Amino acid sequence: MSRARCHLRTALFLAAVSPRGATTGVAARRGLSAWPAPQEPGMEYQDAVRTLNTLQTNANYLEQVKRQRGDPQTQLEAMELYLARSGLQVEDLDQLNIIHITGTKGKGSTCAFTERILRNYGLKTGFFSSPHLVQVRERIRINGQPISPELFTKHFWRLYNRLEETKGDSSCVSMPGYFRFLTLMAFHVFLQEKVDLAVMEVGIGGAYDCTNIIRKPVVCGVSSLGIDHTGLLGETMEKIAWQKGGIFKCGVPAFTVLQPDGPLAVLRDRAQQISCPLYLCPPLEALEEGGPPLTLGLEGEHQQSNATLALQLARCWLQRKDHQAGIGELKVSRPSLLGQLPLAPVFQPTSHMRHGLRDTEWLGRTQLLRRGPLTWYLDGAHTTGSMQACVRWFRQALHRRERPGSGSEVRVLLFNSTGDRDSAALLKLLQPCQFDYAVFCPNLTEMSSMDNADQQNFTVTLDQVLLRCLTHQQHWSRLREEQASPDLWSTPTPEPGGPASLLVVPHPPHSTSSLVFSCISHALQWISQGRDPVFQLPSPPRGLLAHPVASSGAIILQEAAAIHVLVTGSLHLVGGVLKLLEPSLSQ
Repeated sequence: MSRARCHLRTALFLAAVSPRGATTGVAARRGLSAWPAPQEPGMEYQDAVRTLNTLQTNANYLEQVKRQRGDPQTQLEAMELYLARSGLQVEDLDQLNIIHITGTKGKGSTCAFTERILRNYGLKTGFFSSPHLVQVRERIRINGQPISPELFTKHFWRLYNRLEETKGDSSCVSMPGYFRFLTLMAFHVFLQEKVDLAVMEVGIGGAYDCTNIIRKPVVCGVSSLGIDHTGLLGETMEKIAWQKGGIFKCGVPAFTVLQPDGPLAVLRDRAQQISCPLYLCPPLEALEEGGPPLTLGLEGEHQQSNATLALQLARCWLQRKDHQAGIGELKVSRPSLLGQLPLAPVFQPTSHMRHGLRDTEWLGRTQLLRRGPLTWYLDGAHTTGSMQACVRWFRQALHRRERPGSGSEVRVLLFNSTGDRDSAALLKLLQPCQFDYAVFCPNLTEMSSMDNADQQNFTVTLDQVLLRCLTHQQHWSRLREEQASPDLWSTPTPEPGGPASLLVVPHPPHSTSSLVFSCISHALQWISQGRDPVFQLPSPPRGLLAHPVASSGAIILQEAAAIHVLVTGSLHLVGGVLKLLEPSLSQ
């Protein structure tokens, strides 16, 4: 038996799941993906989501896009065909007053800030984003709230049946994939709900993204760029910037934040080629001059660039749609620091804007949950740039924490990473946090997701995700071994931009114990040891403490005065954790 296969059996044993049971579970999940789609429009929400899951062809779709990435027009033409089959034309989307936002990190937070600001003006807002955390209907929001299960079910079957009815035409591809379908559904929902504006978050790319079927957005935004999805977007920042700039449209203003010189020049050239006016957002401090400091509803220094981009997008939308009374008093404009792009207006944010920034909520991003002795730090960082920001936020939060009068403090990392991301690079960035335990598990809430369609994923098998977790564990152990040298007893070097005073090192560097569990529920049971007042299960699964590290660690966790748990590496992981820690999100 291979070493990897031995590790896999150990991981399954930790969660008290036999290899035979695991195989059965995988087979059942594969079988579910082939279920025939029900046709009755009165089906329940979970039935609609199960049918939606049969469209989970994301892996195949990405491979197709890679092959065709020299011709993004092919992707848009396919989307136009689906749109026509659904009963809409591209011209119909011009009614939606869309704010189109792309980027590598922070685009979701930027969308959330922008939507909340404009909702404060009394506007009816639509908001499309991905991925979802707990329920798929979170991806389509009206006035900041996920559409109801009833509304989701109604629109789902109406669209699904329309597409089913047109499958007989030989010129049509049978059905769109998962993300394309939800994009189409969002367009239908926003049009039928008659929203005043729609904030649309680009999916993976820009030029190739199915949301780029939009011809006439009101304004576009590009948040911070970084290396991600290299197989699809390219392996350099410049190639990725070219892709992200693919959402620019002739004559439509666009805004971006401070980027490295190379990508910023690419964005500038991309905009100039199609006569798109592109502006560089000033830092948030520039907008605070002469007024009280701006308070952000989302924690972390990195949210400042997202907030300044959101302010510019909201102000531009208000200005272009003739809401002149609410755009903020213009200050003296300043030249761009880089000399490459004109600087966006420096203005005094209105009270609506201030309150919008303050009241923004965006779950799973720099989110804290305090539960008795446990503090959960949730952040879906999954790129090197966003992980650096996550680490900085986590260490700052630790620095500000209220220390217990007596007793020990334990730090636990709960991590997973998916796709083609470099998990070794992400885990290396987490080393300065000095975790006592590193826990790895797949993005599966429970061993069986049969009763929870929102969390199902048919693009991978249980064996694949567990082997990946074991790879994470091996990376972590290797990193710890490399650091086990006398040099580490010297003062650690702070991360770029992080003050040395924030280095929270209550004890010398030590060897971190690590564990792999086969689902999120089992990982949380071991970490919380029944001490989270909300997450309470009748009894732990058999074999949860079979591993020596799990057994000895359980005693330490039971006796600790404070337990700090950072959950990161994947938004899907964070979503699964939230589902268990915040049951109200599933209602």
